[in-house]
Amino acid sequence: MSSRNDSSATDIESAIGQGASPSDSLRNFAIREKQGYKGEEDIDIEVEQEPSDTLTACLQVVGAFFLMMNSWGIANTFGAYQTYYEQSLLSHESPSNISWIGSIQATLLLFVGGLVTGPIYDAGHLRGLVFVGSTFGVFGMMMTSICKEYWQVILAQGVLVGAGAGCLLLPSVAVMPQYFTTKRAFATGVAAAGSSVGGVIYPIVFHELQPRIGFGWTTRAIAFMMLVTLLIPNLVMRAKVFPSTRRPLFDTKVLRSLSYDFFTIGAFFGFMGMYIPFYYITTFSIEKGIAGESLGFYMLALLNAGSVFGRLIPNFFADSIGPLNISTPFILCCAIISFCWPSIHSLPSLILFCIFYGFFSGTFVSITGPSISSLSPDIALVGTHMGMSFGFGSLGLLIGNPVAGVLLERGWTAVAMFCGACNALAAIFIFMSRVKKTGWVWWVRA
Repeated sequence: MSSRNDSSATDIESAIGQGASPSDSLRNFAIREKQGYKGEEDIDIEVEQEPSDTLTACLQVVGAFFLMMNSWGIANTFGAYQTYYEQSLLSHESPSNISWIGSIQATLLLFVGGLVTGPIYDAGHLRGLVFVGSTFGVFGMMMTSICKEYWQVILAQGVLVGAGAGCLLLPSVAVMPQYFTTKRAFATGVAAAGSSVGGVIYPIVFHELQPRIGFGWTTRAIAFMMLVTLLIPNLVMRAKVFPSTRRPLFDTKVLRSLSYDFFTIGAFFGFMGMYIPFYYITTFSIEKGIAGESLGFYMLALLNAGSVFGRLIPNFFADSIGPLNISTPFILCCAIISFCWPSIHSLPSLILFCIFYGFFSGTFVSITGPSISSLSPDIALVGTHMGMSFGFGSLGLLIGNPVAGVLLERGWTAVAMFCGACNALAAIFIFMSRVKKTGWVWWVRA
């Protein structure tokens, strides 16, 4: 029983930064499985906590922050490259074809980080994942700087950088819960904010340097920034323990849970539509004449700046009212804002759109893991269930932005309606998941 609980706790913590710690030295578990066990609500856990305000614990947060900055942060930067490719390097390609580069990158980030790296981490190779991810990411950006053809950019920026980012994703959230017995959600939120900070800094660097030193050296400058910042997690990231048993990659039994199925489908549509503004907002602002080329690049930075608060504030309340109660209204707000996209005709309205959409979309990304945890029918396999859900959701990331690029030929209204429809479907399915779990009871933690 002890071996099983150690493994299950690590799976939970490696993905969501919540729940039980895998280390017996940190806390002792007394788990009583009840007849008809369905999930976390049917478990009584007694915890002996130790202080978590140590230098080592703080270094894990710093390291995870920079891992997020160079995984999701790099993926959030592609909108700047999308605009540049459309205007210069790959101007002979359609916006849809160009968006495949970023879609492949983001898909590999989610697929590799959510599904592939789990068994590698369980085998005790955390530092190996960080090193390989750092090498792939930096090398991929270096190779991107010398690319001249479309297929070269696909391989370098799409495949290499995406696979590297995927290797960095799991370590960025797997270690901290082993060090934090209190303020765990806040520490995870601080680390997750690294992705938004990267999404603010890297586009600005690209925009400011590209006209002065050219595309090649600008991309190399970003690669050097990645190299320097990734040295920190390579030096400080440490795992206290690893699970005694390895979790399976796939669990067919969870598919019998309709609440889990509904949420996974909702996540698929959410990932399909959520990142469309991140890829196309700069192009939209320039084509519509709302902002000049110089100011238009900063719209992507505004989106990412808004998502910083979207990752921190809602997570603070999710522990008390439940992640599903946060997910549905925030994703619905994304849908409403998306439908308002075509009505933007002035700079103030564009700025408000970027800030609010960034805020609500940031919540979706950060709250997905805890939501899946609350729906898992077996606490020992939460990591597996999360990997399955993220793997399916990565398909939405793969096709969403290229489809938006095709719809762009019919105008920006078509793009906005597709984005809003995907977000609305995500909200509907996640709401169905919540109802299936709790029934039509409104004031209940879910």
